[in-house]
Amino acid sequence: MEDSTFGDFEIKEYRNMNNLRTMKIKNVVVGSGAAGYATAVRLFQSGEINTAIITENINAGTSRNTGSDKQTYYKLSLADGEDSVLNMAEDLMSGGAVDGDIALSEAALSTRGFYNLVELGVTFPCTEYGEYIGYKTDHDRGKRATSAGPYTSKMMTEKLEKKAKELEIEIIGNLQLIHIFTDDEHVTGALFYERGERKDESISTHLFDASNENSAKLNLSSVNEGEKIPFVLVQCENLILATGGPAELFHDRVYPASQFGATGVALSCGIHGQNLTEWQFGMASLSPRWNVSGTYMQTLPRFISINPDGSCEREFLLDFFKNKYEMMSMIFLKGYQWPFDVRKVINGSSIIDLLVYKETVLNGRRVYLDFTRNSCDEDIDFECLSDEAKLYLKNADVCFGTPIERLRKMNMPAVQFYMDKEVDLSRDYLEIAVCAQHNNGGLSVNSKWETSVHGIFAAGEAAGTHGIFRPGGSALNSGQAAAIRIAETISQRKEELFERKEKSNLLERAKEVVKLVTYIHGTTPVYELYRQVTKHMSLHAAMIRNSDKLREELKDMNKLWLSLPDLEKRPKNKEEWILHFHLRDTLIAAIVYISAMLDYVEKGHKSRGSALYTDSYGVLPDVSFPEIFRFTEDDGGGQDIIQECALKFTEARPHTEIQWRPVRPIPCENYFFEKQWAGYRARFGIK
Repeated sequence: MEDSTFGDFEIKEYRNMNNLRTMKIKNVVVGSGAAGYATAVRLFQSGEINTAIITENINAGTSRNTGSDKQTYYKLSLADGEDSVLNMAEDLMSGGAVDGDIALSEAALSTRGFYNLVELGVTFPCTEYGEYIGYKTDHDRGKRATSAGPYTSKMMTEKLEKKAKELEIEIIGNLQLIHIFTDDEHVTGALFYERGERKDESISTHLFDASNENSAKLNLSSVNEGEKIPFVLVQCENLILATGGPAELFHDRVYPASQFGATGVALSCGIHGQNLTEWQFGMASLSPRWNVSGTYMQTLPRFISINPDGSCEREFLLDFFKNKYEMMSMIFLKGYQWPFDVRKVINGSSIIDLLVYKETVLNGRRVYLDFTRNSCDEDIDFECLSDEAKLYLKNADVCFGTPIERLRKMNMPAVQFYMDKEVDLSRDYLEIAVCAQHNNGGLSVNSKWETSVHGIFAAGEAAGTHGIFRPGGSALNSGQAAAIRIAETISQRKEELFERKEKSNLLERAKEVVKLVTYIHGTTPVYELYRQVTKHMSLHAAMIRNSDKLREELKDMNKLWLSLPDLEKRPKNKEEWILHFHLRDTLIAAIVYISAMLDYVEKGHKSRGSALYTDSYGVLPDVSFPEIFRFTEDDGGGQDIIQECALKFTEARPHTEIQWRPVRPIPCENYFFEKQWAGYRARFGIK
């Protein structure tokens, strides 16, 4: 046994504990993205030094590896125009199915989060007088948006990571969350799979004593034919899930390949989900995965489709629009109307998403953007474009040349991004598809970002703080606001739960979980099962949803879950074990998400947001479209209610209990200064 110091308490490590190692950490942040790092930093700065970050891969995740032509950060207006915290909160709520207390916190804390990032070195642009000017983003009536370029979230993550390391916050890598333990609706600990080899110099060798050495031994030989499977049991008082959205659900996604999420694990421990039906889908390049929004569309590239064998190239959008100028005007609009929106199908730019979906999914062709030539290989008469497109392009001084020439002048970093990925837009076609981009829903949280399980919080996309629509960039702000609220909540709590939790026999429970999740004797490779689940989700539960198909999928997913031990081939190496645990997480999430979609339809709701539900009594976007696209736009009756889901197990059979509740209104209190000042001093112990 080796002792070392960790903050103001002792670390004890046992080196001979076979397959189960143990740690004891008060505050565990799972995830190493912008929200995770911000939460850990805020906790440490508030005096909670008994805090550590646990991550599967420090270089993985969405915020570090995604962006767009001009990735947006949304905050209160700080330059021209009138704005207020209340106005911003009301705008966030106007997206529908958003709680007012969450909206108020995100609005009120937006400036604190933003200026903290500025001080850390994120290069948001300002005027020579220090004004942080903004622009209008989607679903925004003001000019609250700002950007540090295509890599805004990456820069945020890197600067927050640097700060965490300066504070010497411990970062433990190569641990994959596979189970969460609770006791009387309180978190007690979490079980992780050790993905990589351990290094002596790494903090991951500093393991906390949850019990004595002998009781921590676990022999899996009877479970896995003698193969040693490493697991780490972490006993904690607070668990912050900053694991991102459930990117693993869909095969067609713009999430980076390194992003999986852990929503299924969270739902399995009893945490409620909310607004799980609400996603953002939109066009994205497939290699690399990247949103083709903003100037990628505003420079008017050609949309072409090709047979899988490379034959029969054609500009398929021309088959639908009256002429090329109507087509190009709609392409232009996709720049800042990037997410698919059912309200913009009949007379708007979202018809392009459906045309791309029809060409790829239904017709089996591959779709590309071509920046090398103008449509029909002809010069553009910019006076023939819509007034909006014409004025914008004139103001940008790009009424000339080819799409790549216009893109270079308007946004050279957007060109350079693909160059860095060995894609030359002046030469190469860019393959695209309609992909899942962001889950507006997620884990249900209160105004402190605490879930339905005491001591478990969710930050970033893991939290379901957004509704049907959200302003572009509001997700980045939400993660920073969550960090502040979580840190304040934990630092103000006085209860000590470790002693009670130590009596909950975590080690024995952990052994049972390990036996359950490693009991595999089937023949089907894990990759094939994983691919099957994600392919079916993209086909039937993504942008286009048919209730009959969803019912079939739910039956199949439940059947697959129950028969998983008989179907899955035993993983041969760490890579397959990693995917095995992701499969379990994905499958259970799929069951809950499909259940939420079916309940939504059965309650009489129609197409809304970024989801088109097939309705035989609805309308077709055009007579050329198949019946699957017939839909009815929702009447807005669900704007003030939120769907909440709770996963239950009966003899290992999963079922989802669903209820609808009114949104929580924006808090309206008497904010008399002296009264609030006294309350503030009481909360923070200020005399």
